[in-house]
Formats: sequence, C-alpha cells, structure tokens
Amino acid sequence: MGVRRLAALSAGIGVTVALAGAATAAAVMNARPGTAEPSGKPLPAGTAEVVRGDLVDTTSVDGKLTYAGERRVYAGAAGTVTAVAKKGTTVARGRPLLKIDRKPLVLMYGTLPLYRPLRLGVSDGPDVRQLERNLKALGYGDDMTVDEEFTSATRQAVLDWQEDRGLPETGTVDAAQVVFLPGPVRVSGADVEVGDPAAPGRRALSVTSTRRTVHVDLDTDDQSMARKGAGVTIELPGGAQVKGKISEVGTVAVASGGDGQPGGGGGGATIDVEISLASAKKVGRLDQAPVTVAMESERVKNVLSVPVDALLALAEGGFGVEVVDGSSTRVVAVKTGAYGGGRVEVSGDGLAEGMKVGVPAR
Repeated sequence: MGVRRLAALSAGIGVTVALAGAATAAAVMNARPGTAEPSGKPLPAGTAEVVRGDLVDTTSVDGKLTYAGERRVYAGAAGTVTAVAKKGTTVARGRPLLKIDRKPLVLMYGTLPLYRPLRLGVSDGPDVRQLERNLKALGYGDDMTVDEEFTSATRQAVLDWQEDRGLPETGTVDAAQVVFLPGPVRVSGADVEVGDPAAPGRRALSVTSTRRTVHVDLDTDDQSMARKGAGVTIELPGGAQVKGKISEVGTVAVASGGDGQPGGGGGGATIDVEISLASAKKVGRLDQAPVTVAMESERVKNVLSVPVDALLALAEGGFGVEVVDGSSTRVVAVKTGAYGGGRVEVSGDGLAEGMKVGVPAR
C-alpha cells in the first residue's frame, strides 16, 4: 500500500494538511477503509494511541477581563463633595464611598435599597432586618434582636453607630447616610470630584462587585457556542491560561459599529456573554485587559480519534494510519470525520481503541 506521511498545519473543521516526504511504496489500488497491508518500512519515529471519547473543536473569540455587576451609586444628600473613593479602590461594609459636607455615605450589605427612612415607629419590614443585620456585623446592638421590628434597642444601636461615624445622632437612618449593595464593591469610576456640588439623586460613582469576569461581545452568528454552564479556556496577556464557565448569555442583540464596537452602524450584531473564572489568582489586578476565549463550537461523542499528523495520504487516494504492532507496522485505510483539538475522527475495519499509530518525531 503506497503512503506518504502528512504534517498537520492546523486543527479544526477546515483542517489543512501537507504532504511530507517523497518516498512511496508500491501503490495499492481501490483501498477501502479498514484494509491493511504490511508497510515494508522501518518503525516510525514516534507513536500515539488511538483514543475513544468525545472530540471537541473550539473557536477563539476576543474578550475583556473585567469585574462583574457594574451599577451606579447616587448621592443622598445636598452639599459639597469633600471626599470620594478613588477608582480601583475596594470598599467594604461600614466604610464610606464618599463624603458630602464631611458626612460619610456608608456602604452596608443588602439587596433591598433604602427606600424609606428607618426609625422608631416605622412599620415592620425586611429593610429593618437588613439594617439590624449590618449593625450586628459592625459590632453594634448587643441587646438588639435581628428581626423586622425597629425597636428601642435598634435605635440605640443606630445612635452608637452614628456617633462613631461622625454622623448626626438622630437614631434615624436614611439615604443620606447609607447605601445598600450586595457585598463589597470596587470603584470603577467617579462622576464627581472633591468640590463638586451634590444633590439627592445625582449620580456620584460607578461600582462593580469584586468578582472577576470575562465579557465577550459575541457575534450573533456564533451564538450557538454560548451555552450557559459550558466550559471555556481563557488566554491572558502573556500567554497564561485559566479555565472558566459561561455564567450569563444575553438574549438581546446589540448592533455593533463597523469597528466591531457596540453602537453605531455598518457592522453586525452581538450578544453579551459573561464568563466566570475557575480561579482569579492568575489574573491578578488586571482590568479591561484583552483576552482570547476558546469556546466549544462542535462536539462529536464517543468516536475513535488519532492526532492529525498520524494521517497518511494514500497514493491511490484517501487516508490511512500506520498501525504499530510490536516490531512491525501495517497501514490501515481509514475514513476521516470531525477535527478538533489537534485530533481527527477515524473509522475503519481493524482499528480499535488502544492501538498505537505512527507519528512524526516530536
């Protein structure tokens, strides 16, 4: 059976291979997948195993390393901005996001916004529980029960907290003093500077969570690749890789400009894809850094595969693999299928999982 060794140039659905070497044995006519003949050649320089399993092909897309959950913070009081947290600063519970007339707007944790002043006599509600939980976490209210009732013990805890924070000791908590957000935040931008006038409802800061994420504006033509929960591989600046998982997939397409950026005209459309990281240790403090995301584009289940460079071009046409059996070899004609991850699906009579096939020296 006449053969020539193939060198793989790339892996993927449109894989390209090049013929390498001019030596050809006697041609075998009308070879069919699975037929085998002794190759009459010395043992190959290297071997690889025929593997059974899923064959996965990936497509690389551009992404951006950032932080999850951006949202806005508004001033709750009128006056002059006397301090504001710097961009990139992490603010935790009990710490000020900014100060107006030297009075702090303090971060507390919770999902319910402060939609009413909380004071003695207010009706019971989950917002009261949320405040009491934070006061306890900050070390106030030894005699206070965390529930939905604003009691005299709650008021005393508020007074003690206000005294320590330099706030007017009123026993009432309102939007001029506290903003509730789900957890610690990272300041992503400031809309005010020291000396600017502030007013209730005026945007003051943009913040995010401290959770790292990768954002992808995915072309709608590729949206089938974006499956919530699917694993991906992210290549960071410098070449390091980290695993990730698709956590959110947008349902609304956004027009992109001719330069590929959201907004504008002349381009296609994209959907937002958010990817959570398996480990944030490798990414450090990088923000808005460009990354490359390898997303699964095709999966063929439970097939036999070999490295692409194990393929031989048969002189009579088609492909084969050189099976190594002890000190001898034989060429088995195969039918190729899907490509992915540097491997190719193969099938043919006499081909089985665990066999060794020849590959070029690595």
